[in-house]
Amino acid sequence: MSRPILDIEKIAIAFGGLKAVQDFTLRLPTGGLYGLIGPNGAGKTTVFNLLTGVYTPQAGTIAVDGTRVEGTRPHEIAAQGLSRTFQNIRLFGLLSVVDNVMLGCHVRGRHGLAGTILHSPRHVAQERAMRRRAMELLSLFDLASAAGEQAKNLSYGDQRRVEICRALATEPKVLLLDEPAAGMNPQEKKELQALIRSLRDRFGVSILLIEHDMGVVMDICERITVLDYGETIAEGTPTEIQRNPKVIEAYLGTEAA
Repeated sequence: MSRPILDIEKIAIAFGGLKAVQDFTLRLPTGGLYGLIGPNGAGKTTVFNLLTGVYTPQAGTIAVDGTRVEGTRPHEIAAQGLSRTFQNIRLFGLLSVVDNVMLGCHVRGRHGLAGTILHSPRHVAQERAMRRRAMELLSLFDLASAAGEQAKNLSYGDQRRVEICRALATEPKVLLLDEPAAGMNPQEKKELQALIRSLRDRFGVSILLIEHDMGVVMDICERITVLDYGETIAEGTPTEIQRNPKVIEAYLGTEAA
């Protein structure tokens, strides 16, 4: 069996006496499209924060394409090939759309401080290449016409797409999507599902997503892991998850189950 592109082994973290995540294990294969679900407060976003260096695991290991990354800084993890979007959109609202995406490109930048200050030919050439790359990504998302707009002026759905563009600009091996369908109407959600599939196929990126909309998760994810109170209670195909008594109880309660 080939090595997983993202290999998470029994990571854990507690805040005071609260065990936010306990012994979380997941192996995402290259080209995989997996889901992470659970009720509010189950620990899903905490897992993403552990994977991206916002928090340091108190136990366990995280490897991206065979390289251990737990305990390293967020920008180092991004450079290793793991990028994310956020549950609450975190664009720079006063910057243009294209400048927001170019920030992601800088993860792969090679010019130093002196070249930036002096606008050396190498710096100028690299900035032009980054702008071309940013515009190519925006074109794929039908956002090229909004490149010069301040990000804050875009619709909620378009801001979500810009954030995905910025994450892709880092050239990730693994893309973490934190509730990408939040705030979208049914048509936007349908378009998003097609977009996520195309990202995997076009860019060869492996995807792990958190999503509360069960219709989105069940339609596009190949396998799903379910958290409840920081513990994994189920893992399997969408059909298996839909029929799992522990999952039904976690979402609906014992009587409803």
